[in-house]
Amino acid sequence: MTPARRADRAVYLRSHPLLFALLAATRHRPVLRLGRTVLVHHPDAYREVLTRVPLDRTAEHTTGGTAARLTGGSLLFDQQGAEHRAARRELAALLGPAGAAALEPDWRRILDRHLAGLTAPVDLVPAVRELAGATAAALTGSDADPVRLARAAERAAAATARAHLPALLPRPGGARRARAAAERLRLLLPDPRDAMLAVAAVNTTLAALPRAAAWCAREQLWDRAREDAPALAAELLRRTAASPVLPRAAAADATVLGHRIRRGDRLLLVARHAAEAHRDAPAHPHAARAPFGFGPHTCPGAGLARAQLALLLGTLAPHAPRVLRTAPHPGSALPSYRSCVLAAPAAKPPVPTRPAPVRPALVRPATTRPVPARPEEPPCPR
Repeated sequence: MTPARRADRAVYLRSHPLLFALLAATRHRPVLRLGRTVLVHHPDAYREVLTRVPLDRTAEHTTGGTAARLTGGSLLFDQQGAEHRAARRELAALLGPAGAAALEPDWRRILDRHLAGLTAPVDLVPAVRELAGATAAALTGSDADPVRLARAAERAAAATARAHLPALLPRPGGARRARAAAERLRLLLPDPRDAMLAVAAVNTTLAALPRAAAWCAREQLWDRAREDAPALAAELLRRTAASPVLPRAAAADATVLGHRIRRGDRLLLVARHAAEAHRDAPAHPHAARAPFGFGPHTCPGAGLARAQLALLLGTLAPHAPRVLRTAPHPGSALPSYRSCVLAAPAAKPPVPTRPAPVRPALVRPATTRPVPARPEEPPCPR
């Protein structure tokens, strides 16, 4: 297991240890029934449930049902039939390529202000929180401060998750705290029905972007980010699987990979395993799409999430930062970091060069050699 995968796995285990221990222990079973709860791990079974099995959007313990009970209103994800399809089409226009292009200048300003060229260590979580809050405000038409809106959405999601997920100890008053957190979020929105949209936009962004950037830094994938940030973003979203489990409920009897599903069964669709996030190279052709669902249950914000992460990776890539330290967020609704501090690689100090020793020039003392006397010539006889 690589350091990046080991670090990301620790985030899962800190967020909801009982749930993810159960999922890890049953990963090799494509479909497993535990009483009236059915765990769906295999990519084919996961896709079949989302495309062929009728699902009850308002059932207890489902995403939409829980949100409806907390907010007391009709939400996009609880609607049925033509109403649901019309709402999805309207939202798809906001979350599609045109919507991402309209939001990109705001995202760039936020990232440039927080990162500031990475001249000093930077905690990525506050930057992503403001980016997520600004996105949620734009999608819902809220004029609330982006950071305040993001924190309200975080708290509403966390309180709801604590009230409905298994825990080692009972949590008295959990439902009351969840309702209070949802009410504080509703007060920041012009239409309370948008509460679920704000929760999804904020929490999936906070779960995905810092973890993906940390993975990229630990594996030193910055060259790939410079070459093709969108492709790397799609791959990292598969590996991190920001929404690892989709709680749903069967609205009719069905059979999935030979396993009987009864009406009213609680379905835990393990997106993390359907995406083969535990593998570096997925074997299933649809693994990359699994984190965002299939068919009528595809997440409408998938393109927006990819665009956000591609922009973040492209902004960080020229600096090729390293991970200085990270801290998982044990109280978050989705596996997330409480802090993720990145720093530009330390500049290597120049290697000192020792000057060549100066050797004194060899000056030979002048020597006077005796000049031999010329012998006298004998006188010429006359």
